[in-house]
Amino acid sequence: MLLILLCCITTAYAQPAGKVYETRVAKSTILGKEVRYSVYLPADYETSDRKYPVVYLLHGYTDDNTGWLQFGEVNRYADKAIADGTIPPMIIVMPNADSSWYINSYDGKEKYEDFFVKEFMPAVEKNYRIKAEKRFRGVAGLSMGGYGTLIYALKYPELFAAAAPLSAAVFDDEAVVSTPADRYEGIFGKLYGRNLNGKERLNRDWYDNSILKIVEKKSAEELKKVRYWIDCGDDDFLTKGNCLLHIALSEKRVPHEYRVRDGAHTWTYWRTGITDALKFIGDSFHQY
Repeated sequence: MLLILLCCITTAYAQPAGKVYETRVAKSTILGKEVRYSVYLPADYETSDRKYPVVYLLHGYTDDNTGWLQFGEVNRYADKAIADGTIPPMIIVMPNADSSWYINSYDGKEKYEDFFVKEFMPAVEKNYRIKAEKRFRGVAGLSMGGYGTLIYALKYPELFAAAAPLSAAVFDDEAVVSTPADRYEGIFGKLYGRNLNGKERLNRDWYDNSILKIVEKKSAEELKKVRYWIDCGDDDFLTKGNCLLHIALSEKRVPHEYRVRDGAHTWTYWRTGITDALKFIGDSFHQY
């Protein structure tokens, strides 16, 4: 009798688990190679005929498409949030971007941004039962992926309903100018231009991809086309850039959610923030 009771309790509290494909491949003509990606499918995907909203979840610098699964445990958080009704059932797609920063390099040698918009999204949304419309599409990410999140939402507002950058790598001009030469060359040189020093770095390639400059140049009406959730820890080295982004949006009276929680640039911070980020995006999918 006790065994039966325990089985009943276990069954009652069992949480439906979504399906994870850790390694899938998308062929790219633009990049001239295959690009890995991971995908999370909600628990009822295999048993339903419905189409689902999608969130593109971007990894950080030096990480890859498995980061959000391995360290962020996003599948576990998504399972729980879907089961308790915090977020709607959704497909989560996690592409590998190496250290491309999700943009096109200044010399045209790596056009990741073009790949993502022109090849990757269309291919994924054809292969899975995804509602391929702006109102059912969101983007989120951490650090470098937070930067990519903002780049895509700001440059392609017609594609996304909501964006949730966590600890986004947002830099002002001063930060770029003062970056030590070896660090600049190693991280940013291939993106914005090689062997640049001081204010030489403030070139067109930088300004075309500077989050703060893009916000400055866009009208409030343009910026309001996407809902923004901005979250960065109070001990994060990227706090300043996120504060400046918050101020820039506030000065233009662009509605957005801005969160500063206790924490640093760590997986502990991102794990404890991903459910709220997905909820914010999921709320954008609702009809009111």
